[in-house]
Amino acid sequence: MELKLGKIPSQKGRIAIVTGANNGIGYEITVGLAKVGYKVILACRNIEKASSARNKIMQSIPEADLDILQLDLSDLYSVREFVNRYSESYQKLDVLVNNAGVMTYSEQKNAAGIELQFATNHLGHFALTSLLINHMPNDERSRIVSLSSVAHKSATIHFDDIECKNAKGYGAAYGQSKLACLMFGDELNRRLNKSDCKIRSLSVHPGVSDTGLFDEMSWIQSFLFKVLGSFMTHSSDKAAVPALYAALSSDVVGGDFYGPTGMGGLKGKLGVSKRSEYSKDMQVAEKLWDLSEELSGIEFTL
Repeated sequence: MELKLGKIPSQKGRIAIVTGANNGIGYEITVGLAKVGYKVILACRNIEKASSARNKIMQSIPEADLDILQLDLSDLYSVREFVNRYSESYQKLDVLVNNAGVMTYSEQKNAAGIELQFATNHLGHFALTSLLINHMPNDERSRIVSLSSVAHKSATIHFDDIECKNAKGYGAAYGQSKLACLMFGDELNRRLNKSDCKIRSLSVHPGVSDTGLFDEMSWIQSFLFKVLGSFMTHSSDKAAVPALYAALSSDVVGGDFYGPTGMGGLKGKLGVSKRSEYSKDMQVAEKLWDLSEELSGIEFTL
């Protein structure tokens, strides 16, 4: 299983949105999509950083067709405003890459009082997808790609403690948020199938790459990460391959979970990744869907 961008026919005329496109994996996903002719919307919280990213891409791909729209996924008002602005300028959407994410090492909440990682990594993307899906053609090439993480394997959804205040284990809230991304991608694909819709929902994980998620580490954690990094991580361009494969390959199967398959999924050859048994629980996925509708105030209809 591999992705060769040079062999993909021109995708000119097709449109993609990449959240968190200004750096790291999102930036490399944007580069890959631009290389094959997609018009890519950089959906970013920081417009200045997004502009710098666009300029950098244009230097290496002068023919790239890029636009920037502001989006703060932790703020559901911002999500709605983004969709309104997008709808004013564009009539369709072919690929949505739900990439943006935050990792915090202290308790933080969004303006609505929801744990920040759950709000940003999952709930914002849930709302964004629900408001954009009617823009997508009923076509097998239409894709919704949700970025999860190997961190999902040790996580559960704490329905009675979304803030994970009483959860055991380091990084429980982050793991929960990335588990939610995976289970949302799966449940969305099941609901698309039940609606006889050809749009494909796929989930991926990038392995481990120093993309800025680790900026809040303590100096000791940061030092250890840097020392062990060469053994545990791979570059952002390699980390972007699973998402690009899910977005562009004609061989993908809706509901599949793609990512690096070596060294516990940290890096290595692209393939169908192992997932936790908990993540396969359809009853939990349905309960998560209901909770997401409740917290977002959005009824997700297909």
